[in-house]
Amino acid sequence: MSKEEDTSAELEDIISPLRKDSRSQSAEEPQFINKTSDSLNEASHYLKGKPFDQIYETHPTKNTLESSSSSRSKSNRNEEPKENFELAQTTSDANLLSKPTTSQSSLLPISETISDYQVFVNFQSHEKVEKVSSQVSKENQPSDLSSDNFTLNLEAKGLQEFPKDILKIKYVKYLYLDKNQIKTFQGADPGDIRGLEILSMQENGLSSLPPEIQLLHNLRILNVSHNQISQIPKEISQLGNLRQLFLNNNYIENFPSSGLKNLKNLEILSLGKNKLRHIPDTLPSLKNMRVLNLEYNQLTIFPKALCFLPKLISLNLTGNLIGSLPKEIRELKNLEKLLLAHNKLTFLAVEIFQLLKIKELQLADNKLEDISHKIENFRELRILILDNNLLKNIPEKIFCCVMLECLSLNDNQLTELPKNIYKLKNLKTLHVNRNNMVKITEGIIHLNNLCSLEFSGNVITHVPIEIKNCRKITKVELNYNKITYFPVGLCALESLYYLSFNGNSISEIPVDISFSKQLLRLEFNENKLLTFSEYLCSLINLNYLDLGKNKIGKIPSSVSNMVSLRVLILCYNTFETFPRELCTLKNLRVLDLSENQLQKIPSEICDLERIQKLNLSSNQFVYFPIELCQLQSLEELNISKINGKKLTRLPDELCNMTQLKKLDISNNAIREIPKNIGELRSLVSLYANNNQISSLPPSFLSLKDLKQLNMKGNNLTDLPSAICSLFSLEEINFDDNPLLRPPMEICKGKQLHTIASYLQRADERDEKILEKTFKIVANNITETNFEFLRQKLNLVNSETDIPTKSTISLNERAYQAFVKWKTENNLSLTTAALRDQLVRGLNMIGAYDIMDKITALNLFTRAIKF
Repeated sequence: MSKEEDTSAELEDIISPLRKDSRSQSAEEPQFINKTSDSLNEASHYLKGKPFDQIYETHPTKNTLESSSSSRSKSNRNEEPKENFELAQTTSDANLLSKPTTSQSSLLPISETISDYQVFVNFQSHEKVEKVSSQVSKENQPSDLSSDNFTLNLEAKGLQEFPKDILKIKYVKYLYLDKNQIKTFQGADPGDIRGLEILSMQENGLSSLPPEIQLLHNLRILNVSHNQISQIPKEISQLGNLRQLFLNNNYIENFPSSGLKNLKNLEILSLGKNKLRHIPDTLPSLKNMRVLNLEYNQLTIFPKALCFLPKLISLNLTGNLIGSLPKEIRELKNLEKLLLAHNKLTFLAVEIFQLLKIKELQLADNKLEDISHKIENFRELRILILDNNLLKNIPEKIFCCVMLECLSLNDNQLTELPKNIYKLKNLKTLHVNRNNMVKITEGIIHLNNLCSLEFSGNVITHVPIEIKNCRKITKVELNYNKITYFPVGLCALESLYYLSFNGNSISEIPVDISFSKQLLRLEFNENKLLTFSEYLCSLINLNYLDLGKNKIGKIPSSVSNMVSLRVLILCYNTFETFPRELCTLKNLRVLDLSENQLQKIPSEICDLERIQKLNLSSNQFVYFPIELCQLQSLEELNISKINGKKLTRLPDELCNMTQLKKLDISNNAIREIPKNIGELRSLVSLYANNNQISSLPPSFLSLKDLKQLNMKGNNLTDLPSAICSLFSLEEINFDDNPLLRPPMEICKGKQLHTIASYLQRADERDEKILEKTFKIVANNITETNFEFLRQKLNLVNSETDIPTKSTISLNERAYQAFVKWKTENNLSLTTAALRDQLVRGLNMIGAYDIMDKITALNLFTRAIKF
């Protein structure tokens, strides 16, 4: 996992609590850029891996228009919507920093607990957002034309030409053509497009902008992100009314020499994820620029030209190669947000501390060794991110940042925090993971507004009992420290819902924890617990409990009190029998008992009526526990055996689990797949690698939803020809099998199309060889041998089914009998199997002369390269 991924995941948790506090900020016309506390929420785009892309004004927004216009009265439908206020709406974009899959930093996905806070969004109230969202989801309009008179949304319609015909019958001001293949405006009547105020053409594969773009004199917002544009066209300079321009995720290497100086009204410019190396000195001519995004380009120096944009309040230079800051940076008097994470900074120019309006400063993943005491000037600072640097201390003067709400210091070399940190009365988030902290600074216990506290990956031995004074704390992470006793002070925190102590040396759970009934998630993985404490059973609201990698062997009967428990992790413990007590957890969805010593499953397991995921891998089952087949709700079952005794067969009852979507039986000694496997209609993933399976049953071809199939390391010699009918297959692996049909070299590419093509040709070839074999036998067999062969193969009775026997030759009768025999057995036997059966029959009747001819045919066909 990369450092950038770690940083992104943790920063997501840092900012999320701050979003809630800023939802209700009202907008002031005509300012579409939020001020003061709203700027805090812009961090969510960096933290969630979203560049501030696709920023739109309020009324032209696609969803807002489509939902609100439907409730508009007829009398108002023909009126142009008033511009009460403007907003910058950020829709979902490709992640800049993907979240690590192993992160367990939040109880629920952020999207489920906190609504997306958008960069520079100005809604009059949070309630309006909810109303609009629900209205859109209810209506789900299928029509290409919005009910709004001025909006046309043709996103992802497979268009290759500009929709000129529609524009002739509908006056359009806001046009969305995202995810099509439109390359030109050719054929469009200039009169029809001159009225456009918003044009979005994301993901159209554009290599350049159509020259007709210069005709759009009324255009205020242009979004051509996610294309293949290599240069900013000069025609854009003709768009004097343009206020927002988005060119993210393209291939732009050079800024226009003119610097877009004619765009006097431009307020937002986003050029993130391009290949820019230089910014022209003419950029300061854009006097109204307020938001500038240059993230993830190839800038090696901080362009001085940026320092002379007098109205700039947000500057994003994340992910460049900048090594230092110019002294001219002090000129950015109105700057509120500065993002410089993932650069090459080794120090901060002292002039940066003259930016007195700064509210958010992100400097993660640089090479900073020191922070100046002049940080005391940042009296408006709300968010300070210093993760993954080389800091050994934090200046005492940080206490002057009295508005600070979020302080993140992960992955540095800190041994202590300033003693006067208690003066940061507004601090809500404090993260000091993976440093060299030996104790939690005493001043922290006076941070009355603290909500999230993380000190994982340090060498802390205890937590002061005074932590109970931080009554607003909702989340505490103290993973991988040296803590031996559970900090009872935490049990007095009435708002605490997330508590994680993984990787410590705690051996006992105190009775005090039974008072923390508000807890939702609790983690004690990799400690030294010997018992499943009865005190845990008092946590009636707990829905996630991780006790993996301890030494627990029994479950108390009072576990039935944990009525809210959804996820229970008990892997790597010492259970020898499946605890019957767990079967009382009616709401349990996920149960992990892997890496124990289980040998049997009790029949009571059927009481887990809502179980969806069950991991029993690496236990001591000699036989597949047939009791599992009663679990009608089960969607994922893992009974693989990296360690422990190996299973040799699967029961036919396995197919009773009709909801099963994922089955892992890898690393066993299973010889065959159940013949009725096809009844698992919902199966999406089958992992059967490293077994002894020699064939796939015919019903296997009924698994139409199968997407992942791993049969590596088995005894397969051939694959069914109809495997191509499994159209959903995306990932296949047949490595390390003795495959002959198709040969292993065909399967190495792991492409179903290649395998299916080979099998189709092989079938055609085998048909021809079998046909030739029939003729050889029919032309050379004697009457006596034919009668013997007929009996051996149960061929058609020549006397009853061939009434004109006296007039038909022996070779004709024999050939017709073989053809009918093939027809009757075609469904149950492959062409190759029929040929082998015929050869065995000839051997049994002693027709060696015919055998010699067939052998010669086989040698000849093998000599021909297939």
